[in-house]
Amino acid sequence: MGQFGIGQSVTRFDDPRLLKGEGKYLDDINLPNQLRGYVLRSPYAHAKIKNLSTNEAKTLEGIKLVLTGEDFVKSGLGCQSPQIPRKRPNGEPFFVSPQPALVSDTVKFVGDYVAFIVADNINQAKDAAELIEVDYEPLPAIVSTETASLPESPAVWRDCPDNISFVHELGDYNGVENAFKKAKHVVEQKFIINRITANSIEARGCIGVFDKNTDKYLLYTGTQGPHAVRKALAEEIFNVPLEDVRVIANDMGGGFGMKGGNYLEHTLCLWASKILNRPVKWVSDREEAILTDNQARDNVTHAALALDENEKFLALKVRTKANLGAYYATDRLAFPAITHIGVLSGPYTTGVIHDEITLQLTNTNQTAPYRGAGRPEAAYVLERMVELAAQKLGTNSRDLRRKNLIPNSSLPYNTGFMYTYDSGEFEENMDICLKESDYDGFEERRKASSNNGKLRGIGLSNTIELAQGQPTESASININSDGHVEIVAGTKDFGQGHSTVYKQMVYSKLGIDTDKMVFKDGDTDDLSFGHGSFGSRSMFMGGSALFNAANQIIEKGKEIAAHVLEAALGDINFENGKFTIVGTDKSLTIEEVAELANSNQNLPEGMETGLFETGVYEASAPTFPNGCHVCELEIDKETGQIELLRYTIVDDVGRVINPLTLKGQIHGGVVQGLGQVFLEDLIYDPNDGQMLTGSFMDYAMPRASDFCLFDVTSNEVPTTTNPVGAKGGGECGTVGSVAAAMNAILDALSVLNIKHLDLPATPQKIWEAINYSSQSQNV
Repeated sequence: MGQFGIGQSVTRFDDPRLLKGEGKYLDDINLPNQLRGYVLRSPYAHAKIKNLSTNEAKTLEGIKLVLTGEDFVKSGLGCQSPQIPRKRPNGEPFFVSPQPALVSDTVKFVGDYVAFIVADNINQAKDAAELIEVDYEPLPAIVSTETASLPESPAVWRDCPDNISFVHELGDYNGVENAFKKAKHVVEQKFIINRITANSIEARGCIGVFDKNTDKYLLYTGTQGPHAVRKALAEEIFNVPLEDVRVIANDMGGGFGMKGGNYLEHTLCLWASKILNRPVKWVSDREEAILTDNQARDNVTHAALALDENEKFLALKVRTKANLGAYYATDRLAFPAITHIGVLSGPYTTGVIHDEITLQLTNTNQTAPYRGAGRPEAAYVLERMVELAAQKLGTNSRDLRRKNLIPNSSLPYNTGFMYTYDSGEFEENMDICLKESDYDGFEERRKASSNNGKLRGIGLSNTIELAQGQPTESASININSDGHVEIVAGTKDFGQGHSTVYKQMVYSKLGIDTDKMVFKDGDTDDLSFGHGSFGSRSMFMGGSALFNAANQIIEKGKEIAAHVLEAALGDINFENGKFTIVGTDKSLTIEEVAELANSNQNLPEGMETGLFETGVYEASAPTFPNGCHVCELEIDKETGQIELLRYTIVDDVGRVINPLTLKGQIHGGVVQGLGQVFLEDLIYDPNDGQMLTGSFMDYAMPRASDFCLFDVTSNEVPTTTNPVGAKGGGECGTVGSVAAAMNAILDALSVLNIKHLDLPATPQKIWEAINYSSQSQNV
C-alpha cells in the first residue's frame, strides 16, 4: 500500500521507470514524416553579413527548406521584447535589442543565428550548411564586463554607443554615504564573478508541428515553463490566439533555469513546419549547447562595508556591472542581476544598504537565470565582505556574524532594503552548523594538516534568499469513480521528484494511497494556466494550489456525504479518508464518495457530476529560505590542488515534505555552487570574442570524486505565509556554497597573507598566488 504522507523520506516514484530506460525525453519522440532542422551559426563575434547565398545548398538531395534572415524579415513574425520599463544613466528609456530568429544584417556573437536548414535527415542538413556562402565583414568586438561601458570600447549596437542598456538602483544612497562618514572601520573589495553555463545532462531540443486543418501550433520541447513558452509564441512571435498554441514538455534531463525561456529554435521549427506541412525536429549537440544555451553569472562588483566601534554593520555599498550578452530581448535576461539583490541584506541587522547595477551589452551569448539566479552572487559578495571585515578587525568571523545576526525576537524583520523576513532562526542555524561541523576543533585539524605540508581552511556562510517566482499557480485533482486519482500540476518537474512529493501531499490531505495516483504536468492543454518551476517555487506555490484543490474536493465530498447519509452538512467530518457523521459510526470513504459523485442519481440537486477540482493559489508574500554552510578543505602548497574534506549544511526550507528528496536537491545545489568555485569557467577570447571553452575538453565539469559526503540537517521553521508552510529548497545549496567554499579557500591561504582570489579558484590560480606570496615574503 502506498501510504506515504508529508514528512516521510520516500524514494522517487519515477526512478524505476527512468532507470529502466522508459523515460520519454525529447529525442525519444519521433513523429510520422518528421524532418530534421539544423542552424547555421556565426563564426564571428561581431560581423556584417555583406552577402549570403543558399543556391548550392538548396540543390543537395534531401534538402526541403533553407531559411535566412531575409526570409524572417519578410515573414512578418515577431520578436520577444522586455516589458518592464527601465532607465539609462541619463534618464532616457532603456535600450532594447530584440533578437531575430535569423539575422539579416549583423551578427552579434559567436553562435548567432544565420540560417535554418531543413532536410530529410540531420547529416544532409549539415552538409547543406557547409555549402551556404556567407561573406562576412568582421567588426570590432567587446566581451569584457569590466570594460564594456568604457569610452574606448566598441559598440555592440550603433544606437547604444556606451553599451549600457539600463541602470537599476535600490536602497538609501544618502543614508549609506552618511553612515560611511561616521564609520570606525571600512572594508572594500572588488569581485569578479565569472561566467558559467548550465550543461544540463539533456541538451535542448524541440519538435515543431503545424496543423493546417486547424491552424494550430504544437511544440514538443524540454522547458521549465510550458505556459510561458506558449504565451511568448502566441502573443509575441506568431500573433495568434493563445488557444492556437500547445506546448508539451515531457521528461527532462535537467533545466536549472537555463530551460526557463523561449528559444529561437522553437520559432524556427514551428515556422518551417507551417511552410512544409511536416513536423520539424531540432536537437542540440554539446558544442552547440555551450555556445547557445543561455549562460549565467558574469558580474564585476565593487563592495564596501562600514562598521562602528562595536563591530556592528552600519552600511553596505555595492556597485555592480552585469553582462547581459548581445541582446536584451526579454525581461528574464536581467532577472538575476536585479531581482535578488535583496540577498545583500543577508540575515543581518545592517543599518542601510545601497546598490547600483549597470546592465551592459557585449558580443557574447545572453545571460539568464541559472540555479540561484542572482542569489549566489549577492550572498558571495556579502559573506566575503564579512570575512574580510573580521580579518581587518582581528576577530573570529563567527563571532562577528553573531553580533550582527537578526534575533528571533525581531521577526518579522524589515531590512529596510528590499525584504521583510517573516520567520527564521538564524543564530540557531549557525549554532547547529558549527556543532555538526566541529568548528571548535578545527585549529587542531589545521595543525595536523600543517605538519603534513598542507594548508587547511574552514569557511562559513549565513545566507537568506527570496523564493517566489510568479505570484499565482494552479493544480487540479480528479478522483475517478474507481477511486484512482489524477493530479495535474502547473509547475514542471525536471528532476526534482514532483510526482513523489505531490502524491505525498494528496495522501496527507485525502487519505488515498499513492499507488492509486497518476501525476501529470507539462501539457498546456491540461491546465488553463501554470507558471512552471523556477525560483524554488514549486513546493510552496504548486503545493499550495494542490492543497486548495484538495480542500475543494473535501468540501464537495462533504456535501455529497451529507446528502447520501441524510445528515446536516455541519455534522460531517472528514479525516483519514473518511466522511463521518460526528458522534456516529456512519461514514463513507472518499472512494465511495467519488463513485457516487460520478453518477447523477446520488448528488444534491444542481451539483455537477465528478469529483474534480482545480485549485489556484495566489501568493500574498514571498518566502525566505535560509541557512548556514560550513566548508572545510585542504590545499596542496606544491600544486594548488584542493581536497574537500567536510561540508556541513543546516537549512531552513520551512515545512519539509520529503526529507530524502530535499537532501537530493540540496546536494545538487551545493555541487553546482562548488563547481563554479573550483573549476567551471566560460571564457571568450578578449580580442576576437571566440569561445575558448567550447567543449568538455576545456570547460571543466565537476565529478563525484571532487567532493566529499555532505552532512545535511533541516532546521524546520514553517512559514505562515502559505498553507503548506514551505519556503523552498531548490536553490539554497547553491546560494550558500559559493561563499562558504571561497571563505574556506582564503582561510587556508590566509597564513600566506593572501586575502583575495577571484572565481574560480583553480589549482593554477591558487599555485600562482602561493608562489607570488612566497616570492614577496622572500624579498
